[in-house]
Amino acid sequence: MTASAVSATRRTRRRVSRPRATFTSVLGELLLTAGVLVLLFVAWQMWIGDIIIAAQKNDEGAAISQQWAEAPAPEPPPVVEADDGTTYYEPVIPEPPADTEQLGLLHVPRFGADYNFGIYGGTSRARTLDDLGIGVYKDSKMPGEVGNFSMAGHRTTWGKPFNQIDKLQLNDAIVVETPDGWYTYRFRTLEYVQPSAVDVLLDVPRMPDAQTGERYITLTACSPLYSLAERIVAYGVFEGFQPRAEGPPKALTDPPPTPAAPSV
Repeated sequence: MTASAVSATRRTRRRVSRPRATFTSVLGELLLTAGVLVLLFVAWQMWIGDIIIAAQKNDEGAAISQQWAEAPAPEPPPVVEADDGTTYYEPVIPEPPADTEQLGLLHVPRFGADYNFGIYGGTSRARTLDDLGIGVYKDSKMPGEVGNFSMAGHRTTWGKPFNQIDKLQLNDAIVVETPDGWYTYRFRTLEYVQPSAVDVLLDVPRMPDAQTGERYITLTACSPLYSLAERIVAYGVFEGFQPRAEGPPKALTDPPPTPAAPSV
C-alpha cells in the first residue's frame, strides 16, 4: 500500500467517530435498568420474600406456643356428658380480640408440621393481614362458640398463610391454639364465591336465619392466585376442645391422613 493510501485510510478512520449519547438514549437505559430492578423486586416479594416471611412467622408462632406450654396451665373447664354417654370438655370461649390484638395460633397439619401462624383481630391489609398474619372478621364468633369462627389470610405475599387452602382434604384438622388450650375443627368443603358474598360469614354459612346449634370455622382468601377476582372459602366443623393441662390434641401429634387415590 502506498503512503498516500495509508494516509487516506487514517483520515477516514479519524472521521468515523463514536455516536454521542443523547438524553433519549440515557433515559432509555435508565428505564430499562429500572424495569429490571422492579422485576427482581417482584420476584423477591412473591417467592423469596414469602419463604423468608413464612419461616419467620412460623418461628414466632412456635415461640409463643412454647411460652404458653411453659406457663402454669389454666384450670380445665367442666366435663359434660353427651346424650350417648360420652364425655367432653365444654369449650372455653375466648374474648373477641381488639383490632391487631392476638387471639391465638392456627395449626393446619396439611400445610406442614411446622405451620404455626398467628391469629389477630381485624382483616385490614395495612394493619393485620400484611404485617401480622391471619385476621379475624369483625363480629365473628370465637373458637368453640356456637356459630361461625371466620378468618381471612393471604394466598400470595406476606408469608401467604392460606397459600395451600385448596390442598385441604376431607376431615383434615384445623386447630386453633390459645392460652386455654386447643380447638379442633375438621375440614368439610371448599367453595368459590364472588367478593361480595359476605353470607359465607353467617353463623350458618350461606344460610340466612338458619340456626343449627353447630360450631363452624371459615377460612377465606383471594382466588385465583395473584388475583382479586374471586374468593376461595374453606369450611370446617367443630370436633372438640382440649384444655392445655392435657397437652396437644392427637390432631397435632398424628400425621394428616393420606389422600385417597382417585378411582379408575
